Amino acid sequence: MKLIELHILQSFPVSCLNRDDVGAPKTATFGGVNRARISSQCLKRAIRELAEDLCPELFAANRSRLIIEPLAQALQKHGVADARATEVAKRVGDYLATLDDAAEKKGTLKVKTLMFLSPSEVDAIASALAEIVKKDPKARELEKAVAKACKTAALKDAADIAIFGRMVASDHSLTLEGAGLFSHALSTHKAENDIDFFSAVDDLQKAEEAGAGMTGTLEFTSATYYRYVGLNLDMLADKDHLGALSADERKQVVDTFVRASILAVPGARKNSMNAHTLPGRVLGLVKDKGQPLQLINAFENPVISKNGLMDASIAALKEHHEQLKNIWGIRPLAELAIPDRTLEQLCTEVLRHVN
Repeated sequence: MKLIELHILQSFPVSCLNRDDVGAPKTATFGGVNRARISSQCLKRAIRELAEDLCPELFAANRSRLIIEPLAQALQKHGVADARATEVAKRVGDYLATLDDAAEKKGTLKVKTLMFLSPSEVDAIASALAEIVKKDPKARELEKAVAKACKTAALKDAADIAIFGRMVASDHSLTLEGAGLFSHALSTHKAENDIDFFSAVDDLQKAEEAGAGMTGTLEFTSATYYRYVGLNLDMLADKDHLGALSADERKQVVDTFVRASILAVPGARKNSMNAHTLPGRVLGLVKDKGQPLQLINAFENPVISKNGLMDASIAALKEHHEQLKNIWGIRPLAELAIPDRTLEQLCTEVLRHVN
């Protein structure tokens, strides 16, 4: 397995980047102590959104329940009459992710589960079905045609599907394992949530009347996090993923993904607790064999420092990585680090190992 791995240390100030079911920052126990946590799902969305912003032509897929209208519009573009196009799109949506009858009764066409599709896939499905629809196929014939169209639609504009994967419960043959690997971010040290009491003043309240117009509490945390991001280059280049792209286009995908993985920050409470920072250290590795390996055990014994946590976390990460290389004989093709190198230099070096 040829891999790119990113080991990222990043400090965030007062923030609630990823909330649990009661609105508090997520936590986890590791090494016997409580840690601040940002879920991999939360980080993946932030990375996917930034990748789309950096390279919209190759990261164009949308994950949505509202897939019927785009399918109907694509069918119309390929010559299917409006009413018939909507009918067929509903059947396609029902096959892929089950039509939401309750929502339809309220005037909204949607499916019950999120479906990950790119514009080129939608167009390929519509193109393949346009001629078949004219023959008034039976439901099973239409399902087979949909499945065939989905399987043969190359991911020319869907690097996000190739990297983050897709699950289709109704037809497992359409499920695609993502080439990306992600860890939950954990604080390198013991961390507890704090409570922020706030009050809001009523601007029109009479001056002689005491009291706030509103009071409440919010939970927040601040921490130095370790997070891991990996990319399976062999899987990314196979025919089911991005095999339809040229080598230069795949390099552009990798470059975009590396940049987005390093720079993306979840957007929760970005106005009231702007916590957008940049990493204090990024260790980038390129491996030509072996398995994905995160370095979180550098912090199984929580970092303790009175002089800031980043420097102590960097030292622990370096020591742990050197131990692994010496004991287990790990020999990466390339070992690069920010700030020893710039982001541009790291990306340029990594791309030299991408076919």
